[in-house]
This record gives sequence, structure tokens and C-alpha cells, in this order.
Amino acid sequence: MQTQILGLLAPLMALSFAATFAVLWKAGRLRRHVLGYAIAYLLSALGFLFTHLLPADTFYVFHTTQVFYSLASVVMLASVCERAGQRLHLWSMAVIYLISALVLALAVHLSSDVAPRLVIVNIGYGVMFAMGVTTLLTARRRTLIDMGIIAIIAYQALDFLARPTVSLLFERSIPAEVYRDSIYYSLIGLALGVKGVSLALVLIGASIAEWTTELRESSERDALTGLRNRGSFEQVMRSLLTRAQIEGRSLSLVVADIDHFKQVNDIWGHQAGDQAISGFGELIGNMVRGCDTAGRIGGEEFCIAVWNCDNEPAHRLAERIRLAFAGLKHSGLNDDIRLTASFGVATAHKGETYEQLFARADEALYRAKSGGRNCVENAEERRRKEVSSDPVPELIDLERVAVNR
Repeated sequence: MQTQILGLLAPLMALSFAATFAVLWKAGRLRRHVLGYAIAYLLSALGFLFTHLLPADTFYVFHTTQVFYSLASVVMLASVCERAGQRLHLWSMAVIYLISALVLALAVHLSSDVAPRLVIVNIGYGVMFAMGVTTLLTARRRTLIDMGIIAIIAYQALDFLARPTVSLLFERSIPAEVYRDSIYYSLIGLALGVKGVSLALVLIGASIAEWTTELRESSERDALTGLRNRGSFEQVMRSLLTRAQIEGRSLSLVVADIDHFKQVNDIWGHQAGDQAISGFGELIGNMVRGCDTAGRIGGEEFCIAVWNCDNEPAHRLAERIRLAFAGLKHSGLNDDIRLTASFGVATAHKGETYEQLFARADEALYRAKSGGRNCVENAEERRRKEVSSDPVPELIDLERVAVNR
């Protein structure tokens, strides 16, 4: 009876943490990695329940629980990596799962001893978490919370790799029918509980910190579009320029303006104009990367700071946004009416200030507006043309000069 009660503690804790993260994600309007934490803990809870409730001596128990534990591990690792701005290599995770699943099937077929099965599945989880650690270590951000998450993920990897072997030194053979009465089963419940609680506490702290940041930044957001307002955008842009100079990275600026916007207000009213601005802002927010920064700096004027991006990719980004906006429907306008926008693109030069960079991008935008609108003008292309059109300076014959002297 005591074993049955202890076996239910882990899934109940996992379910409570899943609910906690779901509430944080919904109430704080946090990013999807927080929802990923909730899904991971829910999958873990299902894995715990299947382990505890299914008949221990049936061949499919380990296969079923491996599916849920593997999914929980991948979702959790993908979520913490996304939080750090990194992308987990999902194909590698799939390969690890398939290899361990095939070896597990062979072990189940050959013997009723649970010990080899435990080693196989835990090594698979350990390799997954080790890969998660290496992915997190490539991220540049290193706050105290980040280091705490990395440390706990590393502990998880070490535990998965070492615990089965150490535990089985004391209990070398575990028949399937007595698995739930074994020393290992008691230890695994304790270990998983400690790991689940420690990881959840750190991630809850990280989520609350993100919520606090979101609340602070909401005062820096444009109410109509949700993008940064002018002051906030300029502050971020100056910070990115300094960082780009230090790290030797490219930083491009895209300036956009909705064409003939005054006519929209005059013909369809200011409410329709607000809806058009809101739609353009939402489109920009959906098409830029997480490392980029977008802002509304004027009535119908927008800016995008494209981080670690050379001039040509930034130009292509502006072109994609231009085409998408030209095909966008606006609820406040007639169904057959489409709006367009003009764009100016510039890439920061060494030692250039924000004011200088913005002036060049804004000049490119002016050329786009005066050149017919609904197009992208590039300040760097104009500069390259000016350089290439300069006359080649006359070569001086030093020997002739010396003779004339």
C-alpha cells in the first residue's frame, strides 16, 4: 500500500507543475516555451501513471512509458533551448529514440529481466539531456537563471546515465513481476521527484522573471500594434549598435511607411486607419525573428532592427514584408482595396551612430516614396553605385616627376 501511495506522488507533482506553467503562460501572456514546460510535465505525469498502473509484467509497459518520457524530455529540452534563443536538433533526438526503442524491443524479447531495459532507456534519456546541455552552452546569454537551468539539465543527464548502473550494482536482476517492489523502483521515484521539483522551481522563477520583464516592457510598447514605441526602439537600437561593434556583427535597419495613408483616413475614417496600422504592425511582428526588434516610430512609420544580418538578407526581408502587406486584407476597407508600403534599408558602418544610420535608411525610404512607392530602396546599393561611378584617379609617374625636378 505504501509503495502504491509513493508511486502516485510523482505524477501528482508533475500534474500540479503542468497546471502552474499553463496558468503562468495564459495569465502572463508569456511566450510558447512556457506552454512547452506545461506540456512536458503533463507528458511526464502520463508516463508516471502508466508505469505505476499498467501490469508490470506485460511486454508493452516499457515501450509505452518510453514514448511518453521521451516526448516529455524532447519538449522540455526544446522549450528551454528556445528560451535561450537556441534550436534543439530534433532529428538527432528522433534518432536517439529510435535506436533505444529498437534495442529495448530486443531486450524485452530476449529476457524478462527488467535490469537491461532500465539501462537502455535511461541511457537514451541521458544522451538526450546531454545534447540539450551542449545546445544551451552555445547560447550567448548567461544570467544566473540561465546557469541554474544548465546546471539542472546537466544533473539530469548525469543522473540518467549513472543511476541505473549504480542501482543495479545492489540489485543485479529484477524480474518484471516484482519490479514495483524492488529497491530500484523506490529510488527512481525519489530521484524523479527531486529532479522534477528542482527543475520546476528554477523554471517557475525564470517564468516569473519573464512576466516581470513583460510588464515592464508593456510601458515601452505601442498600444495599437504591440511593437516598441519610438523611445524604446531607439534605446534598443543604440544598445544593439554598440554590441554589434564589440562583437563584430552586422546590424541592418529597415524603415517602412504605409503609402497614401492620409487618403485612408480621409476616405474610410481614422478607425480604418488604425486597423491598417495594427495589421501592418502584426504582420511585421510575425515576420521578424526573435532576435530582431520592431517598433512603430511615427503615425504610419515603422522600423526594424535586423540583428546579425548583412545588407542583402535585410533587403530580402523588407521585400517579403512588402509583398505580404500588398496582399493583406483590411477589415475597415472594401474587400477589393489593398494597401502598399515603401521601404528603406541601410546597414550600419563601423563607428556609425543611430542618427546617421537612420538618416541613410530614411533617405532610402524617401527615394522609394518619390520613385513610385510600393518598393524597397537600399542605401548600400546607392553607395556602391556612387563608388563605382567615381573616376579612377590618374596614376602618377614617380620617375618622371623626379627627372623634372
